[in-house]
Amino acid sequence: MVKAMDTILVNRLQRPQLEKTATSAAGIGIAICLMLSQNLLISAKDIHVENLTGISPSLNYIQERQQEQEIAFEQEISKKYRNSKVVSVEKGVKHVRMIRFYNNKPVRINIVELSKGVNEDLVVEPAIASETLASRTKITNIANRENAIVAINGGYFKPQTGVPLGTLMINKKVYTGPIYDRVAMGIFDNGFDMARVQLRAQVETNKGGLKIDNINQPRMLSTHTIVYTPDWGEYSPPCPKYGLQIVVENGKATRISYGANRIPQNGFVIVGAEKNLNSIKDAKRYKLNIKINPEWKDVNHIISGGPYLIKNGDIYVDMTAQKLGSIGGRNPRTAIGYTRDNHLIMLTADGREGSSIGLTLVELANLMKELGCVNAMNLDGGGSTVMFVKGQVVNKPAIQGGIPLSHTLTVRKIS
Repeated sequence: MVKAMDTILVNRLQRPQLEKTATSAAGIGIAICLMLSQNLLISAKDIHVENLTGISPSLNYIQERQQEQEIAFEQEISKKYRNSKVVSVEKGVKHVRMIRFYNNKPVRINIVELSKGVNEDLVVEPAIASETLASRTKITNIANRENAIVAINGGYFKPQTGVPLGTLMINKKVYTGPIYDRVAMGIFDNGFDMARVQLRAQVETNKGGLKIDNINQPRMLSTHTIVYTPDWGEYSPPCPKYGLQIVVENGKATRISYGANRIPQNGFVIVGAEKNLNSIKDAKRYKLNIKINPEWKDVNHIISGGPYLIKNGDIYVDMTAQKLGSIGGRNPRTAIGYTRDNHLIMLTADGREGSSIGLTLVELANLMKELGCVNAMNLDGGGSTVMFVKGQVVNKPAIQGGIPLSHTLTVRKIS
């Protein structure tokens, strides 16, 4: 009985302590539950992002960055062309129409400005009229074949044949070499560059090397050595006076002659003065080595023009240095350039008519600078000036639809 009472008394005496202990234990339990629940919520959130949306944080960042660039692009276009008609061609591509007055007379101008930072699916590249260089066709034919959303005429070409006069590289393949070291634009995955271009080419043989003066170009001097590839056409041009031709197929000479030759698909034809070719005509092995100066690493495409309009932010019209003295005056013009943030600007100005008198090269240079170009160059103009946007010619060339061209600069989307 006493023991029972003692037990009861003890239990009553210990209850406050037990209750306190229980309360503490409950508090700890609640805290642990809260911590666990918070961890579970975080885990659930992580599971939601990773497994339900399938979007990684890095991809989210890229998308946010592209959205920021798109907003900035839209704001810049709106500000730059606030008094002009602006039409969206594609995400990151705008077509602008404007009228400018020079000497109180109008000039009708079309501009395309694009940003690959906004739309990584855009591809900017030259395109030739057909499978061989000696060919011409209208811009609509080239643009439609290439599925282009935008195209403008390219650089100079020989009217009789259509062969481009100046450096042309497409998908890392050199089609033609430079003339008079004229300025050209290099097109890279991440932007553009502009420089006067020189050719560094030679035919390497087991008997030594032979300097090559040009690739698939008309001969400037009878002493020049030119290489013609299958891109030129079916046959090489005739020899110069006292000239010789060496036909190379699969790295070996298959024919030596004094007349034109069929160009092998897996080879080339060397054409030059006999005294220059004598040193290698009996060689056992031939290899064509083509390099461009400057050595643009990772360049994908090159298109040539001239003269410079803007060089490193300054107006720089050097017609004499590039032997382009005959293209002065007020004429229809085509130009390309790029801004500090790698927006490409393509421009045409109509001319030789009352409703649009054309531009001088200095006026064109000032306009490209006003549009924000840090480097810009003139392309072929006059009757060649033409711009194609989304299925149609948008300027007014002298001949409806424009004259047949040898090559263009196109913009398309990755299919």
